[in-house]
Parts: sequence; C-alpha cells; structure tokens
Amino acid sequence: MTDGTASLGLREIARRAGVSHGAPRRYFPTHHALLSAIARRGFADLGARFAAATGGTTSPRGQLQEIGRAYVGYALEHRGMFELMFRHDLLDSEKHASDQPRLRESTLPLFQLIVGLVVRYRTEQDAAHRPGAPNEAGPPAAVTAAALWSNLHGVAQLWSWGSLQLALGAPPPGGAPGGDDLDRLVAAALDAHLGAANS
Repeated sequence: MTDGTASLGLREIARRAGVSHGAPRRYFPTHHALLSAIARRGFADLGARFAAATGGTTSPRGQLQEIGRAYVGYALEHRGMFELMFRHDLLDSEKHASDQPRLRESTLPLFQLIVGLVVRYRTEQDAAHRPGAPNEAGPPAAVTAAALWSNLHGVAQLWSWGSLQLALGAPPPGGAPGGDDLDRLVAAALDAHLGAANS
C-alpha cells in the first residue's frame, strides 16, 4: 500500500487485488471495516519486524535502538499503510461501530513493549550506577516512551517530506536514510529521552 487513505475506494482495492468489484463487500460490509482490517494487518507486520529486529540483542537499549530502526524503516517503505495505521481519528470513530477490535487495541501492545523496555533500561541503569538507591525522579516510563515514539514518528515523517535531508545536508528525498544516517537519528532520539549511552 503506497498511496494515501483517500485513494482507497472499494473498487480500486478490488482492482488491485484482481477480484470483482463486489468481492470485498462479501467480507467487509463497510469501507471502514476494510480499512481497519488493512491497518490491523500493518500492525501485525510491524510487530513481526520488531520481533525480528530485537532477536539479536538482549539489552533494553539495544532493543530500543533496533525497534527505532525498524519503525522508521517500515514507515518509509510503506508510507500509505503507515499513514492508515495511525489514523485512529478515522478508524476508531464512534460512528464506525463494529464487532471487530478497535484499532487502538493493535497499537497498544507495541507501545507497551516500548514502555517495558524503558522500565528495564532505567532499572539496569539504577543498578549499575547506584546499587540500592531509589529511582531518580523523572517522567513516568509511559511518558518517556510516548515522547520517544513521537520523536521516531517525526523522524520518519520529516525524512519522507525531505525536511531532514535539507537540514542535515543529506541526499534528497526518494528513499530511506542510509544506515549511518538512520543509526545517528535513532541514537540521538534515544539519547534525548534516555540519556547518553553508558552515562
């Protein structure tokens, strides 16, 4: 899915899928139900990417780094899907009552994964630097995770628009950031919200 949500009519979806224009209606009674099912598939794909990306590291900060890379990479590779996935205002509207789970129920497990890793990282940092000392006052882990998520989402969006390339003197838009660019941007986001690595 590469186009925006506005281009996704049932006829067009059927055409792209190579089925009759009435086929989607047999499974999805409304356009909203179809878009929600597509978005849930996107979250399943993103969750699988997170799992694959974090399989090679056990440290919470390393896992957050890999999740950040996977998140931004997915956003830039699947821009239309990514836009749809986070349109909770569109897909979770009360006027679209359905017997299917609401889209936010697909988002929350991925967010909770990030929250859990922030908690683990803070616990490890406390144990390493001040054994037995209480946690320092700071924003709750969910707030830190939300800020980090927002930062990564912004990196993906600004890169897709070409704004970051302009600011950083990087190559013009047209693809995902190269490995070094992506590593630096994700590492800077982690530093901003978790503190510098090995601090």
